[in-house]
Amino acid sequence: MATTGDAKVSRTTSRDGTKIGYVTTGDGPPLVLVHGALGDHTRWRALRPYLEPHFTVHAMDRRGRGASGDHPDYDAAREPEDVAAVVDAVADTAGAPPAVLGSSSGASMAIGAATLTANVRRIVLFEPPAGPVSALKPPGLQERLDALLAAGDREGILEVAYRAIVGLSEAQIDELRTQPEWPNRLAAAHTVPRELATPPRQLFDPHRAAHVTVPALVLVGTDTPEAFTASAEIVAAAVPDARVTILEGQGHGAEVFAPQLVAEATLDFLREDT
Repeated sequence: MATTGDAKVSRTTSRDGTKIGYVTTGDGPPLVLVHGALGDHTRWRALRPYLEPHFTVHAMDRRGRGASGDHPDYDAAREPEDVAAVVDAVADTAGAPPAVLGSSSGASMAIGAATLTANVRRIVLFEPPAGPVSALKPPGLQERLDALLAAGDREGILEVAYRAIVGLSEAQIDELRTQPEWPNRLAAAHTVPRELATPPRQLFDPHRAAHVTVPALVLVGTDTPEAFTASAEIVAAAVPDARVTILEGQGHGAEVFAPQLVAEATLDFLREDT
């Protein structure tokens, strides 16, 4: 266990032996954050200040990123196990089950984790992908990303993914470049092609989601790509105790570009049973 400033870095071991790191800040009941495909735990920089006065925040690095290890044979099915391992480690330390907030594909991993451990209290799912998101991948995108990876062009991978999948404008991508966590996004860029190659059914299985027994909040923006809107509806219908909250004027990067709005919706939901 290492300490960086006021942040504590811890590691736990997932089911297949991969070490998974997470960074702890804040004060209060435990909350685990699971980032999406583009980056590592530092992508929560804008949102965390709104959560830390109310929760002890444990922002994990998904495998292959940041403080976490990796496996030579990537299998998306292992990632919910990673989240469950962090949840169990946090629950053991805190003496209470944490809530989990997942973004994009990280939300899919959070759903899976909620079926693997009884230590999840509630889940917040920001625009989780389901079947319709496959429509966001134009023909040739996977081949283009693989070619950029082979050429070592990490910035190119991010630019293409942000435009084609997330739907960000050039101005929004330029803004991301100015942020302190941009180097971390670049360092994790090699994980983007493998994740986008994962069939949507592996990221979200409605039959598995039907076994989630905790309350869930699905967040979706009005300005997000239509595929994410449709996905949010599919996820909310599959998870038994789920509701949808609409974020006006927001797209798929709302945690970065409108963190206070995302935090308010999250805090309202998580405070309901406290």
